[in-house]
Amino acid sequence: MTNNLPKLAIVGYGSMGKEIERIALERGFSVTDIFDIDNPLEANGKYDFDVAVDFSLPDAVMSNIEILAALGKNIVLGTTGWYDKKNIIEKMVADRDVGLVYGSNFSTGMQMFFRIVEKASKLINFSDDYDIMLHEMHHHRKVDSPSGSAKTLGDIIIANVDSKDKTYEETAHEKIAPNALHISSTRGGEITGTHTVYIDSGADTLELTHRAKNRSGFAGGAVKAAEWIHTKKGMHDFSDMLAGLWGESK
Repeated sequence: MTNNLPKLAIVGYGSMGKEIERIALERGFSVTDIFDIDNPLEANGKYDFDVAVDFSLPDAVMSNIEILAALGKNIVLGTTGWYDKKNIIEKMVADRDVGLVYGSNFSTGMQMFFRIVEKASKLINFSDDYDIMLHEMHHHRKVDSPSGSAKTLGDIIIANVDSKDKTYEETAHEKIAPNALHISSTRGGEITGTHTVYIDSGADTLELTHRAKNRSGFAGGAVKAAEWIHTKKGMHDFSDMLAGLWGESK
C-alpha cells in the first residue's frame, strides 16, 4: 500500500465498526479516530482523518452527516433506515462540497446478487405461471425490518416484473394481492444476513440466495468505497461505483 491511502475514521464501533477497523489496518490504511456513544463526534473537533465510515444507527445519521459535512470530510454511509431523508442529505453534501457514497449493502457479492435477481425477474414477464416473493433473516440485534438490502431487492423486482407494483412488508393476515411483492423477515440468533428470492410455480421452485458467512464482505466493500470516495464530490451509490469498476454503463 502507498501513502496515498486516505486516513479513516470509524463512526459506530459495534461488530461492523470493529471489522472495518481490522480490514482497514490489514490493508494498510490508518484509522485516526473512532467515534461511539462514549466518544461522540464533535462539531468543533479538530480531526485529522480524510474519510469517515459510518455504520452507526439510523437515528444518528442526520446529525453525523451534518457534522461531517461541515467539517469538510468525505463519507461512506453504510447505515440504513434514512432513505426518506435522502434529499436532505444530498443537499447537505452539495452545500458543503463533500463526497458521500452510500449503499444498502457494501458486499461485492450482494451487488452481484442484485444483478442476478434483476435478470431473473425479467424472465417472469414471459410466463404467467410464476410468482415471486422474498424472505430475509438477520441476527436478533438488527433494528430495521425489512433489511435495507431486502428493500433494494424489492425495488429491483418491482422495476422489472410487470405484474408487481407494490410491496407488502408485514406479516400477512389476509390473501396477498397479485400485484404485491411480499417481503418477509425473521430476526433471531446470530445470522449475519440471508436473503432468498423465491420464483415459484405449480411445477417447480427456483431459490436464489445470498448468504453472508461473516461481516468481512461488508467491511471490505466499505473500505474499498472509502478509498474510492476520497477524491470525489457529490452523492454516489455504491452500486454505481462498482458499475464503473465492472465496465457497466449506468
